[in-house]
Amino acid sequence: MDTGVADNSAHATREPTADQDAPVGPADKQAKPFGSRAPAFIKRSKPLHMTWQIGVAVIGFAIIVGGIVMLPLPGPGWAVIFLGLAVLGTEFVWAQRTLLWTKDKVTKAANRALDPKTRRRNMIMLAIGLILIAAAVALYLWKYGMGLPF
Repeated sequence: MDTGVADNSAHATREPTADQDAPVGPADKQAKPFGSRAPAFIKRSKPLHMTWQIGVAVIGFAIIVGGIVMLPLPGPGWAVIFLGLAVLGTEFVWAQRTLLWTKDKVTKAANRALDPKTRRRNMIMLAIGLILIAAAVALYLWKYGMGLPF
């Protein structure tokens, strides 16, 4: 299944079912299908498979909630949210598609950040910001000295 999303490195279309993190061997050349990756003995029994999916959903959403809590608090919030999506992606197609979309967006953002024009612009903005902060500190020290103003 082709989404038409271009890979920035090779200008080739990307299969959404391909797992780019897995090592490519002779048996791995075929794309992995979307859907449940539960063991076969679990898939054979409808109640067992439903229980498996509920367990994966509870664990995945608990991890995502933990990541959301970590966003304003200290901790790797976004990494934990993506980990929760990866857990959900073992059973649910919508999570697998969300992870593929996220990987594409992160790859594009990383390529844009490595562009020489963007890097030069970011360095200029950093230098201007540092100059403004230094000027504000110098103005404060000139007006109030090393003591607090209150």
